[in-house]
Amino acid sequence: MSIRFASAASAVALAACFATPAFAGEATAANVGPAAETETEITVSETALGTPAIAPINLAEATGQEEDTPAITISGSAAIVSDYRFRGVSQSDEGFAVQGGFTIAHESGFYVSTWGSNLAGWGTFGGANMELDLVAGFKLPVGEGTLDAGLTWYMYPSGADNTDFAELYAKLSGTVGPIGLTGTVAYAPSQEALGNWDPVGPTVDPGDKEDNLYLAGDATYAIDGAPVTLKAHIGYSDGNPGLGPNGTSVAPTGTYWDWLLGIDIVPISGLTLSAAYVDTDISEAEAATIRPNFATLAGNSISDATVVFSVTASF
Repeated sequence: MSIRFASAASAVALAACFATPAFAGEATAANVGPAAETETEITVSETALGTPAIAPINLAEATGQEEDTPAITISGSAAIVSDYRFRGVSQSDEGFAVQGGFTIAHESGFYVSTWGSNLAGWGTFGGANMELDLVAGFKLPVGEGTLDAGLTWYMYPSGADNTDFAELYAKLSGTVGPIGLTGTVAYAPSQEALGNWDPVGPTVDPGDKEDNLYLAGDATYAIDGAPVTLKAHIGYSDGNPGLGPNGTSVAPTGTYWDWLLGIDIVPISGLTLSAAYVDTDISEAEAATIRPNFATLAGNSISDATVVFSVTASF
């Protein structure tokens, strides 16, 4: 599920390690950006004789009709991925997923967005067997970086209501030379979807409520002169071990690490081809204690190492 459970990113030491965007994809996604702005600069050229030429006239400025930056912008994306991995754990039974979303942003820094993906396996969601994330947040400059804070509501339309949960997040992003860094803290307050309803052994406390913490660090490096970006991610989840309602969990083994190494290629504007190696430190023994939930239909762990491929179109 995107149970995106407690949709989480990596011990504060971890966040500090990367200093954080991209804790993207939404997303990473990901989950999973604003439209690019273009600036025109008028310069005075010089002739071969060294005499300044007449500067071209900007008709928009001369007539007072220059367009202002719009107060509201809309951006979005759609993707096909070979496996929907949320914090290292497959939400699509290690199969393909179709994902997409859009964001409406105001010049003040406030924004709202939505993102969705199909699901399979990993507990029971019912209904459309789909994850739909609703997000509201605010971005503001902090020194040379950007602080992005808000709330994500993870829901499963017409499915099991007690697997819906809310999570607060804060991301600090900036650059160090050619490296883009993002540090993320995501905290989901105590709620039923995160409870330890069915730990290893007999059911102890149906209706139990627990919280979840996710720390993460991300780094990106754009290769100069090439449409290629290298990326890395490490995350740390700290929650309640065992299974919550409908056999799902945000932190199925209590605490664990997830990481990613990948590459993005942009052959043409608006199209991104990606490949990423994804893994966790969840052992086979730990995964076995919460089977059959924590496994594909074939019985394989849904947290083992894999390579995820994706094609994303954005506007």
